[in-house]
Amino acid sequence: MMPDRKSSLSSTLFDVVVIGAGVVGCAMARRFTLEGARVALVEKACDILDGASKANSAILHTGFDAPVGSIELDCIRKGAEEYRQIHQDMRLPLDAAGAYVVAWNDVEVARLDTLLEQAHRNGISNATLVGQTVLRDNEPHLSDRALAAISVPGEALIDPWSAPYAYLKQALQNGAEVFLKCEVTGGGFAGGEWQLETSRGVLNCRQVINCAGLYGDYVDQAVLGLSDFLITPRKGQFLIFDKAAASLLQAIILPVPTARTKGVVVCRTIFGNLLVGPTADEQQSRDEASTDTASLEGLMQAAIRIIPTLADMPITATYAGLRPATEQKEYRIIPRPDSNWITVGGIRSTGLSAALGIAQHVFAQYRDWGAAHEPLPDPRVPQANILAEQSARAWREGGQGDMICHCELVREAEIRQALTGPLAARSLAGLKRQTRVTMGRCQGFYCSARLTELTDGHFDIPLAKDIKHD
Repeated sequence: MMPDRKSSLSSTLFDVVVIGAGVVGCAMARRFTLEGARVALVEKACDILDGASKANSAILHTGFDAPVGSIELDCIRKGAEEYRQIHQDMRLPLDAAGAYVVAWNDVEVARLDTLLEQAHRNGISNATLVGQTVLRDNEPHLSDRALAAISVPGEALIDPWSAPYAYLKQALQNGAEVFLKCEVTGGGFAGGEWQLETSRGVLNCRQVINCAGLYGDYVDQAVLGLSDFLITPRKGQFLIFDKAAASLLQAIILPVPTARTKGVVVCRTIFGNLLVGPTADEQQSRDEASTDTASLEGLMQAAIRIIPTLADMPITATYAGLRPATEQKEYRIIPRPDSNWITVGGIRSTGLSAALGIAQHVFAQYRDWGAAHEPLPDPRVPQANILAEQSARAWREGGQGDMICHCELVREAEIRQALTGPLAARSLAGLKRQTRVTMGRCQGFYCSARLTELTDGHFDIPLAKDIKHD
């Protein structure tokens, strides 16, 4: 039964509604907008990037270990290529750190030849084997247990949050609309048009793209009455070492991957810390993302085995994220041309790298169904928030107001800017992703009082009730 048109959230008949404002949804909204479609993006949370996209390793992968000939490989390569094309114009950081895939025992050494062959078949022709001497020369703080490695120079470090914010800002600046706190609950399709039922009213559109991440199967089930996959969340926990530890490493240190996971990574972050993680534990809850002592101690011991000096380094923060794993490792991009619906599900560890490529892939599918739009001739290009440690941060400039967060060097003007506009932070977590406030050594201990004043009336839950020293 079609919903009542009187409860419409918008009078616009959109060409496309994108469900879910994770990194893939943001990239999708941008791509379709640039191609000339009228786009709306709906997100059930009060801030974007509130699901799987809020926690990851922040690496721009090359796809060296992706399944040969897979959609995932194609999307990673196209996504990384587009990121490199746009990053300067949009002020998106790119640290060309490179990576070593390190073998720690004879079994893993024996697997390097096969992995290198796969990398070459995937088009990563500059991947090479390196021996222990070269590895130790380039990474002198690495444990003596490192036996050999594959060098992958194209792997890089990026900002996991400023990029998707910039993608969505570009969509909004060029005509897209975003509806937050807007959960899709059902819908009907007739005459080539969808009426999507949401918690805020009905949205009308011709095409739906489900990028709902951890809830992608639920959305398919709620609207279509079926889902081709089941999400089983995979929790990944991380340790963040103090910024003093970042000098211990130049390249990204990757393990020899298994069929199930890419394993525990050790790398610098674009923000000047050193990251270790993730773990990989399946669970049923799609919201519970707490850390536990045993897993964190295990990560700590793994980190020390890789870089022994880390035993003397303080840990600044711990956190956990959930990845939308399904029954299969492959991406679950499912086109349904008879109902103008495309599901984009099962995007796990490589989602940040592949997001722009996934958007290209889905738009090509949509175009092949006969949709015709004229690409925008001169689209507006937004500037991303500059949060990278080595970039021209706002705190260096005059007229930015008081220093609010002395650990992460966040000034008052950055806070106020993040509290305005269509993507204004509505929670402390959202404000962190836009400014990094409270994410340093003291975890908000010294700046929370002033931050409470600045955010008064802006957050759905007042800061005094939402402070979490994580």
